[in-house]
Amino acid sequence: MLLIADLHGALALCLHDEARAVGGLLHLKFIGGTGRPSDVTDNTLSSVLVVLDRFKRAVLGNATRGSDVQARILAHALPPADKGEPSASLVDLIKADLADGKIACGTQTTRRTEPLRVCFQPFHGRVWICGPKNLRAMSRARGSG
Repeated sequence: MLLIADLHGALALCLHDEARAVGGLLHLKFIGGTGRPSDVTDNTLSSVLVVLDRFKRAVLGNATRGSDVQARILAHALPPADKGEPSASLVDLIKADLADGKIACGTQTTRRTEPLRVCFQPFHGRVWICGPKNLRAMSRARGSG
């Protein structure tokens, strides 16, 4: 199985439970519609935490040990504007929530105008960035094997 998220002013949270060989991908847009990280308001905070909690429960269940779980956040944002950006973003919020659950999390933010495609194999925990051409070649290779 291959999960794919096309990111443009958005992020993908990939979770993988090594012990149970399960995983999932959560695709979230940056709030504000600017394609850039924006301030995390109280409404944003509560909404994202509810969605994040449901996602973690759906993927990991209630009895998962944090030491068996790996997380990776891949984000796409437009290049910085002239005005300052917030000191805490949605990526920081999610990373802090995962840390509270003792889940290690790596992050990578790519700033460019072109969208970004994230591919994730949830059963193996493998995540990578690919372009549309790479994805088509992968499908053809699978079909011929």
